[in-house]
Amino acid sequence: MCKKVCIIPARGGSKRIPKKNIKPFYGKPLIAYSIETAKQSELFDRIIVSTDDEEIAKIAKEYGAEVPFMRPKELADDYSGTDKVTKHAIDWLESIGEKYDYVCTIYATAPLLQAQYLVEGYEKLKHSDAVYVFSCTSMPFPIQRTFKITKNGRCEMFFPEYYSARSQDLEEAYQDAGQFYWQKLSKKSDEPIFGKDSIPIILPRHLVQDIDTLEDWERAEKLYKILQMEKIQ
Repeated sequence: MCKKVCIIPARGGSKRIPKKNIKPFYGKPLIAYSIETAKQSELFDRIIVSTDDEEIAKIAKEYGAEVPFMRPKELADDYSGTDKVTKHAIDWLESIGEKYDYVCTIYATAPLLQAQYLVEGYEKLKHSDAVYVFSCTSMPFPIQRTFKITKNGRCEMFFPEYYSARSQDLEEAYQDAGQFYWQKLSKKSDEPIFGKDSIPIILPRHLVQDIDTLEDWERAEKLYKILQMEKIQ
């Protein structure tokens, strides 16, 4: 039987939204939603929160996750990538004699995540030769018609050759949804996660919201409220 572990990275040093991972979101600490969704999926042998913060660790345990180690400081700054944090957790598990077939990294800032997509991701990865599965969503507008604002306050298109193209004639683009990332630990890949060794799970746009600013936070709460009202009806 395949063994699966969930790793939820949650460092304590958020600057733009202080204590973001445990800030109350619609009545519960933000991280609680990721923990509860992981539990609802009934996929995982262990759900582990990787943190450097004692307060986050305490709240994570209250909502049913494990915090069997504290993340080292060198993996808790603004430049520590999620892949290194996940690898540290897997290495720690192996050091105590536990070996896993699959790891799923879930962000602590994913209150709109639904268990069905975790299950879909796992099933697709298990029955394929891919190395990764991750959540994504479609871009709300054609990226070929985007532009930047220059230093002198003027506009400059990234792809000026598409200025006159009709939107419906342009290829659709997708972006990382920032919710979950499955990995098959028995296989290695030199490809980036957004490459040919990955399977994307496409989420509807109303279930995706980055939470980097207070404006993002307010929009995520509104989306969550609407979803809860739809469940009641």
